[in-house]
Amino acid sequence: MTTESTQPNNYLDMELLRFTTAGSVDDGKSTLIGRLLYDSKSIFEDQLDSVENTSKKRGLEHIDLSLLTDGLKDEREQGITIDVAYRYFATPRRKFIIADTPGHIQYTRNMVTGASTANLALILIDARKGVVEQTCRHSFIASLLQIPHIIVCINKMDLVDYDEKVFEEIREEYEQFAAKLDVKDIRFVPISALKGDNVVNKSQNMSWYEGATLLYTLETIHIGSDYNHIDCRFPVQTVIRPHSDKHHDYRGYAGRIAGGIFKPGDEVMAMPSGLTSRIESIDSPVGKVEEAFAPMSVTLTLEDDIDISRGDMIVRTNNSAEPTQDIEVMLCWFNQSGPMSRAKYTIMHTSNEAKAIIKEIYYKVDINTLHRLEEDKDIKMNDISRVKLRTTKPLLVDSYRKNRSTGSIILIDDTSHETVAAGMII
Repeated sequence: MTTESTQPNNYLDMELLRFTTAGSVDDGKSTLIGRLLYDSKSIFEDQLDSVENTSKKRGLEHIDLSLLTDGLKDEREQGITIDVAYRYFATPRRKFIIADTPGHIQYTRNMVTGASTANLALILIDARKGVVEQTCRHSFIASLLQIPHIIVCINKMDLVDYDEKVFEEIREEYEQFAAKLDVKDIRFVPISALKGDNVVNKSQNMSWYEGATLLYTLETIHIGSDYNHIDCRFPVQTVIRPHSDKHHDYRGYAGRIAGGIFKPGDEVMAMPSGLTSRIESIDSPVGKVEEAFAPMSVTLTLEDDIDISRGDMIVRTNNSAEPTQDIEVMLCWFNQSGPMSRAKYTIMHTSNEAKAIIKEIYYKVDINTLHRLEEDKDIKMNDISRVKLRTTKPLLVDSYRKNRSTGSIILIDDTSHETVAAGMII
């Protein structure tokens, strides 16, 4: 069988993997991403020339690949990552979106933002330092955000003489900590981002490592079952009425499938009205389809003309989301000012929104030790806490563990219009 026959016929047909990077400061996250882009030939010549020139000006003997991702001026000057830097690249097997997130404790909120849609987290560990406080913090956040796959990259193996014993000791130490986390799939790869060992190409310096390279793992890891294909959830984003001669009576409900599988002929129910109908057709960007599933963006048409608008949700008749006004969430606070007592916020959930207040704070989480701080309820920026929200109207929610799309919310300050928090529904 030739290589070509196994590759997708169309770039649009290729599967998309979203992954985030995390690790302590100077663990080499930006260098690793630069190495992935460089060795997979995913950078333009003018970008490479610019990076080479900057590296020479700094008197470096090698190309500083971290410059490919550290786009902010402050980051270039300090040599650290502050904001979430998104990068895109593709190989013949898969498309990728990388969220390069900060390592500093004061930028925890940025990591939550970058990791919220990720299928996979790359957690870097400096081979000289082993598992540190930041490693535990980022692993806990990845677990909290229900990221299904974690690849632990033990970096800078060149600085410990590619010693297998060092790799195995760090692996064992991390596995002991990870036993407390809710992560299904953890893999370990010994690498040198600076030298390129085991990133894209197999290392000649670590013959003892029999596993796959990082890129091959990213290309082949199974993500099809990461989405909930059992509970049908279709939040309606907009109603399409063309009013043209060709589509005079067309009424379609457009949105992104959050869960389940939809087919023409399926009996469905519109929530919160409870009215039922059957799916007449499913339209996609490439035409009509006989099956649609998460995370496809489609337009559904129904056999009956029932009242459905933005914010409603189309579900199966025997499997509906639970409408509730009291929502318990694990909340990550983004704003410099903590929450005000009885202050009203706009809560955004899928395509729906309402007003909400923080009714009760149960505890904060020490994300270094995973202990509950039940006496400390003073929420500050980057704190993660368990709270109860009260909304002005019922929302159709699932637990975050069950469905990351229908199980997540954000809070917006009505006066400043800033996003002040993100939450995972319990």
